[in-house]
Amino acid sequence: MIFFPECVDYVGRTREEEVSLAIEEGGEFINRFRDLAKKHGIWISLGGFHRKDGDKLPFNTHLVLNGNGETAARYDKLHLFDLEIPGKVRLMESEFSKAGTGMVAPVETPVGKLGLSICYDIRFPELSIWNRKRGAQILSFPSAFTVNTGLAHWETLLRTRAIENQCYVVAAAQTGKHNDKRSSYGHAMRVGMAFAEIDLDYVDELRQMQPVYSHRRGELYSLHVNETRATNEELKFAQHPIKPDFIFARSAHSFAFVNLKPVLDGHVLVSPVRVAKRLNDLTDEETADLFVLCKKVQRMLESHHNVDSSTVCVQDGPKSGQTVEHVHVHILPRKAGDFGGSSDTVYQELSKHDVDDRKPRTDEQMAAEAATYREKLKNC
Repeated sequence: MIFFPECVDYVGRTREEEVSLAIEEGGEFINRFRDLAKKHGIWISLGGFHRKDGDKLPFNTHLVLNGNGETAARYDKLHLFDLEIPGKVRLMESEFSKAGTGMVAPVETPVGKLGLSICYDIRFPELSIWNRKRGAQILSFPSAFTVNTGLAHWETLLRTRAIENQCYVVAAAQTGKHNDKRSSYGHAMRVGMAFAEIDLDYVDELRQMQPVYSHRRGELYSLHVNETRATNEELKFAQHPIKPDFIFARSAHSFAFVNLKPVLDGHVLVSPVRVAKRLNDLTDEETADLFVLCKKVQRMLESHHNVDSSTVCVQDGPKSGQTVEHVHVHILPRKAGDFGGSSDTVYQELSKHDVDDRKPRTDEQMAAEAATYREKLKNC
């Protein structure tokens, strides 16, 4: 596998050049690498190129090509490097590039499971921790570090990310003077490798001998990531199967789905993917994920139903009115006059809505509502 640095396509002299020279992922430049990967049967990490996005600012994109020249993974840089040291350097990446919008899971490669990052991302350990938790064995940091920050921090940061995550690190780096305004520090590094040999058995052995991640104090701190996943599999709501067509949002540990017997228009449920009877049965990570998804769903529902209020509640245990033994959050968009104008009646309705003679909705009705919410969430 070959690793190229950030700015593999060009380093612009001005903001205008950085934006105007941006290229398409399917264009001639990237296709030349695809052809080479296929010809030689080798994987290629293109550590960062200016990926055109219509007439908007381009993304800084790390592209991994497999041995057939196909895209195996695509990651858009999350953290943009804005730095001004008076009299020495001014580099404002946000003026000519835009940040990515989501995490990208590590990709299986011939040299191991690879976590993707770009340059300035190295200063945000949460990204590396997330990659490690998703199974990464190698962390990649293709870069174009400035000379001043490189002298001060480059090697220290690379070794730190390797040690704390028990991962190999590969950091291809631009070097030398690009133009009168821009120079790169260089010093490409491989951390944890002798003669570029990656021993994945050693990684496993090290993690068993010193299980750092099992020593993390999850009851005191946690790392929450707003992770979005596809809604293409059936999930369980206690013993009840929930069809993919009824699920309109899915995060790392939670899912949101439409209601068989809603007590109000827009009444939906959000539950952890893992079946758990009580709120206290959830880990802190699951709890954080559950309520972050609830906030997203609530925001979408209020926008869609044109309201400024919601009831958000958990019936935790049978004496609270819980009828399904699986933690779930009710979210109901609220209007004036609901339940005859009594704000407390909602809890009486919730306690009986699964067991009364209310007519259940059809699969078609539920699937249509979920499809609407799924589309609405894209803009929230």
